Formats: sequence, C-alpha cells, structure tokens
Amino acid sequence: MSILNDSSLRQAVLDFRSARDWEQFHTLRTLSTALAVEAAELAEITQWTPDSDLPKRSVEARDKIEEEVADLCILLTYLVHDLAIDVDDVVRRKLAANGAKYPVERFKGSSRKYNE
Repeated sequence: MSILNDSSLRQAVLDFRSARDWEQFHTLRTLSTALAVEAAELAEITQWTPDSDLPKRSVEARDKIEEEVADLCILLTYLVHDLAIDVDDVVRRKLAANGAKYPVERFKGSSRKYNE
C-alpha cells in the first residue's frame, strides 16, 4: 500500500522515476535522508514565525507548504514501494502501540511523553 490512495497517481509517481532511471540512486539511506531534508524545508517555512502569526503565515506560504508536502509524499511513496511496506498495516500497528503508551484517561489534553 502506498500513501497515495489514487493508484493511477501512484503509478505516475513511480513511472516518473523509472523514466529517468533514478531507482539506482534510491536506497533506504538516500530516501530517508531526502525525506529529512524535505521535512526540514517544510519546517523552515515557519521557523522564525511567532505562534500568533502562524495562521497568517500558513495562508501566505500555502503554495510553498503544498510543494514541500508533495515532495514528502513522492519520496515516501518511493520508499514504501521499494521496501514493500504495507502503510495501512504499519499505521494500524503503530496506533495500537501508541494507544498502549498513551491511554486517553492519562494523556487527554497533555503533551507529556509516555515515560514522564
């Protein structure tokens, strides 16, 4: 399963890479590094924005935010495809694990970490 629900879009993403013979450059290390870089580029958009200005900044920078989100989705699509990761399955398992770590009755409305 991919993060892209639309199978024709998912195939278009994979075909784009294949047509350029870029699979040879995509490993767990290179893709995870690229994901980290793109996530940093997303964070950079609001890095120095005061919290009170975030709603306005998110509107002003909408195009750039969408561009970075698209980059992240594309790279993550490559990664889960190449490693044959069933995204639905791993997310379900992670939700179950997080539910055990963060029971609602102890953590509702709290930003504490489970071991605090």
